[in-house]
Amino acid sequence: MRLARWVVGGLWASCFCALPALAQEEEKPTGPQLEVFGFAMTDSGYNFGTIDQDWFDVLRPTKLPSFDGEFGGEGRVFFGVRQSRLGIKSFLPTKLGDLKVHLEAELFGVGKEAGQTTFRLRHAFGELGQFGAGQTWSGFMDPDVFPNSIEYWGPNGMVFFRNAQIRWRPLHGPAHELHLSLESPGGSADVDNYSQRIELEGVTSRFPAPDVVAHYRYSGRFGHVQLAGIVRYLRWDDLNNDAIDLSGDTVGAGVALSANLKFPWKKAVLRLQVVYGKAIENYMNDAGVDVAVKLNPAGSAKPVEGVGLKMLSTVAFLDLTWSELFTSTIGHSFVNVVNSNGQGDAAFSAGNYALANVLVHPTEDLFFGPEFSWGQRRNFRGGYIYDDFRLQFSMQYSFDHTFKKEK
Repeated sequence: MRLARWVVGGLWASCFCALPALAQEEEKPTGPQLEVFGFAMTDSGYNFGTIDQDWFDVLRPTKLPSFDGEFGGEGRVFFGVRQSRLGIKSFLPTKLGDLKVHLEAELFGVGKEAGQTTFRLRHAFGELGQFGAGQTWSGFMDPDVFPNSIEYWGPNGMVFFRNAQIRWRPLHGPAHELHLSLESPGGSADVDNYSQRIELEGVTSRFPAPDVVAHYRYSGRFGHVQLAGIVRYLRWDDLNNDAIDLSGDTVGAGVALSANLKFPWKKAVLRLQVVYGKAIENYMNDAGVDVAVKLNPAGSAKPVEGVGLKMLSTVAFLDLTWSELFTSTIGHSFVNVVNSNGQGDAAFSAGNYALANVLVHPTEDLFFGPEFSWGQRRNFRGGYIYDDFRLQFSMQYSFDHTFKKEK
């Protein structure tokens, strides 16, 4: 924990030490501008299997059945416009650097509003020169790994997380980018078959420190390579006044290596990522819980305790541009979780995700086409595996206009 305090303190000190240098930068303003953008998107399709109906129009292996009949019968049609999006970006050159603001929302409900068509904030972020604050992509994420697909949720093994943060980018050029951020902590908890034990009542979680995130990206004609890392500290406190203390903590950490590789033939991009870590699952697109229950030997002072779960994931997708009219995407993603001995037989252990599509682009602002996808869930014990297949057809109309004011 002392090391975590030094790291956090060092980042804060670095930010304040760099402020005088930032103030000395003189840039001639060229005028403000405001960009309004977004799209209306309609999804339709057929799910040959079944899934938790809060997620009826996406493919998430963690939400597939953990036993036969959990979500009813197989075979369902779905329609929706939940991917539709609206955003605003502003830009103003100043003597202190470029002042940028990004506000963006969509209609895809999650959390308590899962399954609904409702307002959801994506980005609320501002930056001045090297410094920024607000909600946007986590520094642990490489957004360019996401393929040119129409299924909303995307590859399960990809780092995918928008987070509230304070960010410093001392390097941000065409070839080199260095990102350092303090991000909002959080985690999920899975007490599974021990959730009804009296010893676990009154246990609450807390986060004494922000998540510390960094990445370095190198870009060139070949594409780019990015290496990212995260360190986080999670605690949980037992509020019960009894002989058994279930309080505990864990240090979570992870590393993500990603790349976009451009091939010599016409507009082909290979999108790759591999991630390994402990207690970082909530930064992943679909990987289950961060902390689970561990069962200790009989007679232990703590019969059960929380433990951070280790995980490994991969992403590999190929985007192809056949012509100005046709594009395709094909690829696969995988997540494997090292379960604890206290989790139930039906706990999520591994998931597969794959898809292929052919999209038609008759104009710059319109595309449509079909996509076929497969998802698979594996349970921790018992050998249960569920495969789901989906056929989706989507159409997207996009718009983008920039208002400029010259001084």
